[in-house]
Amino acid sequence: MSPDTQRTVVRGRFLDIAQTVTDPSLIADQIRLTEDGLLISENGKITWFGNWQDGQSQLTDEDHIEYYPDQLIVPGFIDTHIHFPQTEMVGAYGEQLLEWLNTYTFPTEMQFSDKEYASQIAQFFVQELLKNGTTTALVFCTVHLESVDALFEAAEQHQMRLIAGKVMMDRHAPDALTDTAESAYHDSKALIEKWHGKGRNLYAITPRFAPTSTEEQLTRAGQLKAEYPDVYVHTHLSENHNEIAWVKELFPEQKGYLDVYHHYGLTGERSVFAHCVHLEEHEWDCMHTTDSAIAFCPTSNLFLGSGLFPLKKTWDRQVKVGLGTDIGAGTSFCQLQTLNEAYKVQQLQGDRLSAFESLYHATLGGARALSLDHQLGNFNPGKEADFVVLNLKPTALQQLRQQRTRNIEDALFALFTMGDDRNIQATYIYGNKAYEQSIT
Repeated sequence: MSPDTQRTVVRGRFLDIAQTVTDPSLIADQIRLTEDGLLISENGKITWFGNWQDGQSQLTDEDHIEYYPDQLIVPGFIDTHIHFPQTEMVGAYGEQLLEWLNTYTFPTEMQFSDKEYASQIAQFFVQELLKNGTTTALVFCTVHLESVDALFEAAEQHQMRLIAGKVMMDRHAPDALTDTAESAYHDSKALIEKWHGKGRNLYAITPRFAPTSTEEQLTRAGQLKAEYPDVYVHTHLSENHNEIAWVKELFPEQKGYLDVYHHYGLTGERSVFAHCVHLEEHEWDCMHTTDSAIAFCPTSNLFLGSGLFPLKKTWDRQVKVGLGTDIGAGTSFCQLQTLNEAYKVQQLQGDRLSAFESLYHATLGGARALSLDHQLGNFNPGKEADFVVLNLKPTALQQLRQQRTRNIEDALFALFTMGDDRNIQATYIYGNKAYEQSIT
């Protein structure tokens, strides 16, 4: 082993999902519970994973073993839709989507032309992700280049895998937040060249949503995607009935909301559309055939009164889906809280969301939605060593509940129902401990 090798050795109880699935009934067969396990990573990548007894031959005299005998270790949580500039406006009262943007979001985002201010919020934002066990996120910035630089700089300090981009918005927004088709193209191109593939940073072409981009700007966005086919597209789709009606007024030549994006070349393997609460049947077909993905954002959909997302349909129609907190219309950075609300959204539609399916969406399924399941989402050797150490009993009530659990599935369901950031004992990024809960 080279003296420059960064090696991490962790022993404990591990839970992950061995491989990507296409049917929720198959998830239980892929659950991998390793009661006394060993994970070894070198330079950020998992080099060995398995039972402690089998792995002792892999250890050296110099290894420091980080041992978590009473905790549960799972892959890092993946957030497929979140707005870092909206961190300070979580819980803004009383509006639905379009009114909420004008009343709260746009005034807040104007502040991010100031690099110092953007950096301050970016640092806070990254710490909140780590505190909540989120190790990868797909992130909206603002129209300002400074906001993108600030976020990637904050993520780089932890070697954190973030996907982010500058908002493109050339109409139906305050002058202080609008660009032009040309400036959005050139600014985005410069940011792609600067950040995409640098370390673990990845770039997303980011039109806010169809109503705030002209046909010219969407054409330029599609041009960027054609020129840089390995970058992402990140935008909103079919969140709210009034929004959908507005899109149909603005783009009468297209047959629907998703067709606007598809027409301009913005669907595809690395295209992620947030919400998709009210998709029409032909739009489900397009999502499937283009291999586009959905970010399901239950706390946001409930908070803004947008509607109930049909999660079961993503399996039926074979459409990739991940979880999004959607801060700041969403109400928590925590994927445990997000899964709590996701369960209730499905209950209201007469469907069930099992604990194992919840774990899948928060980890390996989220990685698949981002076309990163070859790099993230479980403990298979060769993948990046992002994982979370969970304390299942941080409160008296959770301790009492966990004493009554019958098996790992029951324990997991209780965690997803009752858990919050107090359950996150430690977060590891690329093999390094990036966060540890302080003991008070």
